[in-house]
This record gives sequence, C-alpha cells and structure tokens, in this order.
Amino acid sequence: MEKRFYPQLGETVFWDTLENGLTVAVVPKPGFSKKLCYFVTDFGAIHRQFTLDGQDYTVPAGVAHYLEHKLFDMPGRDVAAEFAALGAVPNAFTGYDMTAYHFSCTENFEQSLALLLEFVSTPYFTTESVEKEQGIIGQEIDMNADSPDTQIFETLMGGMYRSHPVRTPILGTRESIAQITPEILRLCHQSFYRPDNMLLCVVGDVDPEQVCRIALEKLPEAAGPKPAVRRKWQEEMICPRSDLCRAMSVSMPMFQLAFKCEAADRGYEAVRREIVGDLAAEALFGESSPLYLRLYEQGLIDSSFGGGFETIEGMAMLTASGDSEDPKAVLDGVLEEASALLRRGITEQELLRMKRSALGRRIRSLDSFDSVCFRICAYYFSGFDYFEFPAVYRDVTRQEILDFVRNTVTEERMCLSVIVPDEEAQV
Repeated sequence: MEKRFYPQLGETVFWDTLENGLTVAVVPKPGFSKKLCYFVTDFGAIHRQFTLDGQDYTVPAGVAHYLEHKLFDMPGRDVAAEFAALGAVPNAFTGYDMTAYHFSCTENFEQSLALLLEFVSTPYFTTESVEKEQGIIGQEIDMNADSPDTQIFETLMGGMYRSHPVRTPILGTRESIAQITPEILRLCHQSFYRPDNMLLCVVGDVDPEQVCRIALEKLPEAAGPKPAVRRKWQEEMICPRSDLCRAMSVSMPMFQLAFKCEAADRGYEAVRREIVGDLAAEALFGESSPLYLRLYEQGLIDSSFGGGFETIEGMAMLTASGDSEDPKAVLDGVLEEASALLRRGITEQELLRMKRSALGRRIRSLDSFDSVCFRICAYYFSGFDYFEFPAVYRDVTRQEILDFVRNTVTEERMCLSVIVPDEEAQV
C-alpha cells in the first residue's frame, strides 16, 4: 500500500488499488475505539444516461436511490439484524453524484466489513419485492413534499436549471419510480456496482492490509467494459426562473438564493474554484462581513442565515439561505454588497484572515470520522486527494475572489426560492 503523510494536518492515509479494481483508503486512528467504514459507488441520482456495450440507456429518475433501498434485501436474511448482532450500526444514502453504504462499530470490525461488502455486491431483485418498494419510496416522496427544507432546495433547482438532472429530486417522482423494474436495477448494479467504480474508505484503529484482504475475498473481479456516463450538460448562466414562491406550513418566511456558476471540470482546478467560491461567500455574507452585521441589526436575518459554494457534478452555485420576513431585501443587500466589495477591494490582511478562518473550519472537520470518510470519497471521485486542500488555500489570490464576485453575483445569474406561511401564499 502507498503511505501518504500530510504534515500540515498530521494525518496519514494508506492507499491501494486491488487486483479486482477496487480503490481502498485507510486513515489510521491508533487508540480510538470507534471505527467507520464507507463503501461508495460513483453512481448517483444524476447518472441516468449512459452507454454500455455500444447501447445507449436512459433510466428512470430515482433509480440510484431505489437501488440503495433494494440492496439491503438478501434472500432469507435480515441484514440489519446481522449488523446489530455484531454491535455495528449500518446506514446508506444516495446523493446526486454518488451512493454510499456505511457502518460504525467499536468491535467485530472485520466481520462487519465482510457483511457490508457482501450485501452491497449481492443483487437480489424479485418482481414482488421491487413492486413493494414502490409503496415505501412513494411514502418517502410524499414526506419530502411536506418538508420545507427539501422543497425550498428542489424548487430552487427547478428554477435555475433547464437540462441538468439536478432539477429532478434524488428520490424521483411517483411516476418515475413506477417505471423501475428488476431488469433496470440489475442493469444499474452490473454497470456501476463494480469494484473499479467504487471506493472503500475506513477510518479507525484497523490494519490496512487486513482491510484489503477482506475486500479481495468478498468482492468479485470487475467484469466487462465500464459504462460511459453522461457527465456534462449544456446550461446558460441565465436562470430560466429568477423568483419562485410557494406556501407551506412554516411559522415565518424562509428563503434560499443562489447565483449560477460555471462548473469546473475535475481535480485541482475544480477544488480551487470551490475554495475561491467559499472565500467569496465569506467576504460577502460571512458572520464578520459588513452585510451580515447590517442585515442582522435591521432584523432582516437571524442566526439561521449562512451560505457558501456548492458543487454537484456538472454544476456549481454560490448560495445563501435562512429565515427572513423580507427575503427580497436580503437579496438586494447581497447584490449591493457585491458592488461595494468590488469598489473597496480586499486587503491582504482581510484575505489572510478569511483563509485562516476557512482553513481552520476544514481542519476542525477532520475530528469527525464521518466528515473524513465523506470528503475523501466525494473528492476522490472528483479526481482530488482531499488532504491536499491546505496547499490550495495558499495559492488563492485576492483578484481571483474579486473576479469571481464580479462574474457571478449578478441579477442575471440569480434565483430566489421562498416559502411563506400558508396564509401569505402568493399567486
């Protein structure tokens, strides 16, 4: 295994690519009793179009999440009960651009790891069980429809994008999941749940070589060609809709505003764009910014207000959200502050302070095993070693931040999603 040491972070990671194609990353934590394991595939809700063996496929919205649910089914077995008997806590989640299966434990790590690898790599789909799952996921879709936090984001995505699949919910719709069959699930499992399309990441006091040995024993060799997945979509920077409002059961108006950004490709440049965006958010509406203090004193925002730079494969945005009695006044304040920032500029002292603050937050996040695993996996699929992030902060300049604000924080690129209390519904 390759051992990489990161002196600025005081972290070590062991990396290896096994004979079956699986990439393994182990972050040793000597003396810690907790162990955490993520088994992740480069397959998420947006990966709906791909070519395999010369044939083009388009699968229904929600299939990645559906597959996540169904993999916990094994004939004649209760996977959750088996994990519980080992003292391990399993779970899974589907994102827009990856799906992760994970467990945490303090004992029986090797048996738990073997169980995780076994059930994720063992497809079992019957017509009866797939049809039954439609009802379960349909209820989950209905719950999301009643969740203001979910709806404000999904409404925002629908207003910002014309063609990028982020405009469709991760869970899909009741109509789209009704099209999912055992054959579609088998196709997606065969195409994307192959070792050379996955990453196994472990954080804890474990033997890296033993992790690799178990992975080789439990996982099959990658068979056949990998699918060619659609990962880019043509999008104008002008949002199709700029102002969306709906009524739900909330006590006061809540909002999320975003400015559309060009999506960087992969690797170092993509991460540099992300960090520039994060620093721009800090300069515009961070807790120590003039705008934050002014809006807070005016009673237009409260402690729920915050923002940053978000990326999903093929798209990016600068975003801010919170509760406010006048979301449009907050938006106007952001636009005005962007103009003021460009006029006054950023001093070297301000840049250093922002870098130290942002870098400190990222370093503190490494205290969380979940944060470490998630970030290693997410950035790996983007072609970047996450623990290299301190060097990126060092290279970012004031001019980059100002250019980003000048190009991004404009009315043309803006979309505002608002949820108001039922009685304040706007037609």
